[in-house]
Amino acid sequence: MSQPREITPGATYLLTRRVLRRHLLLRPDAAINQLLVYALAVSARRYGVEVHALCAMSTHLHLVVTDVQGVLPRFLQFFHRIIALGTKVLRKWEGPVWDHEATSAVRLLTQAAVVEKIAYVLANPVSAGLVGHAKEWPGAKVDVGELGRGALHATRPSVYLDPENPQWTEEATLPLALPPGIDQENAEAFRCQVAAELERLETQARAEVERQGLRFMGAERASKVSPYDRATSFEGLRERNPTFAVGRDQGDARRSAAATVRAFRTSYRAALERWRAGVRSVLFPVGTWWMRTFHGASVNDVVIAT
Repeated sequence: MSQPREITPGATYLLTRRVLRRHLLLRPDAAINQLLVYALAVSARRYGVEVHALCAMSTHLHLVVTDVQGVLPRFLQFFHRIIALGTKVLRKWEGPVWDHEATSAVRLLTQAAVVEKIAYVLANPVSAGLVGHAKEWPGAKVDVGELGRGALHATRPSVYLDPENPQWTEEATLPLALPPGIDQENAEAFRCQVAAELERLETQARAEVERQGLRFMGAERASKVSPYDRATSFEGLRERNPTFAVGRDQGDARRSAAATVRAFRTSYRAALERWRAGVRSVLFPVGTWWMRTFHGASVNDVVIAT
C-alpha cells in the first residue's frame, strides 16, 4: 500500500515524471517543445498552479511549481494526459507514454531547497552528459535569467487538441512566477543564488565527463536521436522516494519535517481504520486529499478548493 500524501494549498514541489522504459519519446524538437509548453500553460492556468522552473529531458520531465489551491493531483492528471495523448500522435506511438510509477512530488520546505532543486532541474542536461552548459539544451526549459520574470509562449499544437473546443485557445502564455517568500526586491539575489548553484553543478558534471574520458553529446546530436530508442546509461534502482527536501546542512529543518510527515501518516491511518469500521464522522488530518475528494470524508473543518 502506498503512503498517504499530504496535499495543502501553497506547497511548492519538485515534480518528476518518467517516460515508459526510458524511451526517448520527449526528444527535443519543435513539435514536442510546442506541445509541452502549451499543455503546461493551459494546465497551470486551469488549476491555478504557479510554475517556477521547467526542463524537459528526452526520457523524463522536471518541474518546480507551487500548488496555490491545493489541487496538485488534478493538475498532474490533466497535464500528463495532454502530453501523453499528444505524444502518441506526434510519435505514432502505441501503448503507454508514462512509466507505471507515480509522479515523484518532493515538497520543498525551505528557500535553500527551492534554490537547490531549481538549479538541479536546470542542470539536468549537463549532469546527463548531453550539453556542456544548461543554456545549450534545445528542449523546453527555463533559463536562470527568466526565473520570476520571463514567460514561455506556444501556439495550439495541430495534433489531438480540437480547435473548436474553447478550452484550447489559439495561443497560451506561461508566466514564470517567483517562489513563495521571494518578492521582487529579493528576486535578483534569488536568481544569483540559483545561478551559483547551477554553476557548481555544471562544473561538477563537466569534471566527471572529463574524468571518464568522455565527451558531451551536444545539442544537435541530442535532437537527432530516434525517439523510439531507449536510454542506455546506467540508472540505479530508486530505493528511496523522498516526499520533502530542505536543502544541504539543514539538519534541524529535516528532523522537524520528518516528524511532521510521521504525524500526518499516523493520524491518517488512525482515521482510515475508523472509517473502515463504519465511523463516517471521523476527521482526517489537514492535507488529506483522496478520501475527501472521492469519499466525502471530513478534514478538520478545512476546505480545499478542487
